[in-house]
Amino acid sequence: APVRRRTGGLLDAFDARLPFTLTQGQQEVSAQIFEDLAEDIPMQRLLQGDVGAGKTVVALLTAARAAEAGGQTALMAPTEILARQHLATIAPLASTAGLRAAVLTGREKGRERTEILRAVAAGEIDILIGTHALFQDTVVFHDLVLAIVDEQHRFGVHQRLAISAKGEAVDMLVMTATPIPRTLVLTAFGDMEVTRLTEKPAGRKPIRTVTLPDDRLGDLMERIGDALDEGRKIYWICPLVEESETVRLMSAEDRFEALRQVFGDAVGLIHGRMAGRDKDEAMRAFKEGETRLQVGTTVVEVGVDVPDATIIVIEHA
Repeated sequence: APVRRRTGGLLDAFDARLPFTLTQGQQEVSAQIFEDLAEDIPMQRLLQGDVGAGKTVVALLTAARAAEAGGQTALMAPTEILARQHLATIAPLASTAGLRAAVLTGREKGRERTEILRAVAAGEIDILIGTHALFQDTVVFHDLVLAIVDEQHRFGVHQRLAISAKGEAVDMLVMTATPIPRTLVLTAFGDMEVTRLTEKPAGRKPIRTVTLPDDRLGDLMERIGDALDEGRKIYWICPLVEESETVRLMSAEDRFEALRQVFGDAVGLIHGRMAGRDKDEAMRAFKEGETRLQVGTTVVEVGVDVPDATIIVIEHA
């Protein structure tokens, strides 16, 4: 692979403008990744860190380093919600260093899509964030040097190869918060270096986990009522979208109806069978506090960022 040389002070300028201090872990991980980029073999690195450990910032620093070497970055996320959230986090930070970020999902259509594709091909966009839409033949990069895959267990090996094929000897950084068996297999046999981000940014509180039997639902509802009165936000996760004959579990739709009778309009619903726009709207309403008790299925599992949601109820965990 071509050696990605540092050409200017873009990374330093970017570092200086970050509105927070990097943790020791983030600094060490970044240094390790930058060493990979300076080698003449393509990087294949897995970054594993718990939710909230700050993987996105490491991804952004890596993208800034790629831009400094004159190339573009593709950041792939498994869902539209997550892609848009990455854009919301990354674009303002990137723009302070003069980097342009854009998002491409199934929702960008017509003139808007044409303009994004033109800007990417012309090299005007430094970081293209997107879903599976990034694999399409119409997406042509000016000079793709780095591919970052978020929640990598959601993407197959072929999909990773498809994005690599859009550039020459593309460096690959895959990120996950889920150290699941497939990740272990990929790590063992997929020829990947592994980096762990173990430290959390300052000010994180310890997490309390409590297990309750179904017959204490009344106590739980009381606790939820108190939390809502305190202005807190809550996720309530159910295993199914709708009631099923075969599986005797609570569905999200039934739980949503039951909770609405108690807490009214404060309750929202999100699940995988909703249209993309409706899902985004449900998450926006929750993020902005129009709803404060979000009932959902595991569609919300991947990295959705609502910092003031401090309680999660998981049925049939």
